[in-house]
Amino acid sequence: MEWFEALLMGIIQGVTEFLPVSSSGHLELSKAFFDLDGENNMAFTIVVHGATVLSTIVVFRKYIGDLFKGLFRFSWNDETHYIAKIVLSMIPAIIIGLLFEEELEAFFDGNLFFVGIMLLITATLLAFTYYAKPRANKLSYSHAFIIGIAQAFAILPGISRSGATIATGLLLGNRREETASFSFLMVVPVIIGANAKKLLDSLSESSSEITAATGNINTFNLLIGFMAAFFVGWLACTFMIRIVKKGKLIWFSLYCAIIGITSILVSLI
Repeated sequence: MEWFEALLMGIIQGVTEFLPVSSSGHLELSKAFFDLDGENNMAFTIVVHGATVLSTIVVFRKYIGDLFKGLFRFSWNDETHYIAKIVLSMIPAIIIGLLFEEELEAFFDGNLFFVGIMLLITATLLAFTYYAKPRANKLSYSHAFIIGIAQAFAILPGISRSGATIATGLLLGNRREETASFSFLMVVPVIIGANAKKLLDSLSESSSEITAATGNINTFNLLIGFMAAFFVGWLACTFMIRIVKKGKLIWFSLYCAIIGITSILVSLI
């Protein structure tokens, strides 16, 4: 991987992690375009995902700080309930990730046809929100769990995590701003946990296996990818919150449909 490829893929990760267009799907498309071996670039994928998690923490730093202050009051206040809902929403993704880890990895093999189909599903979900009547329900525990199920399906490349979770929250009648905030915050512990697991797994491997996992990516390229994903992710997260408030997700639906159809056609050529 060259430095400009690392820069571009970092930018793609930063944009697509928060915009409802599937970061994993776009990374798979990018790897296919640059003819990169996805498995040999696992280290890069972990680094750029970590960068977007950090950008989420920066954007919501005040809100996260308030949650921890409420948590350490050791009472069932609003902040404690909110954290409990985040924990509940994580359960489906954790179960799927642990039970079907090897099966899921098989989907990250540059299969453009599969990614295209999943992008069309994302487009359909986003299109539904255009016709959903605006309501102002308060996020409940049951809604948090259902949104968590949507996040679990978003493990598949082409299913947008933010798109699936935000669309599900809106279709359930939750407030737009609260849905967007919950969507972005609920993924932070999931990605941190997944990256920590991969790091622990790599530490238990032999040096040759670790070298194979990191491929030909040097530290400089990893840094470029990290910085690009972080700063672009920071901007994209802020932008996406405003978009959800205005209810303009239909444009992302059209984009996903175009990219999805293009991916399918390219795979058939």
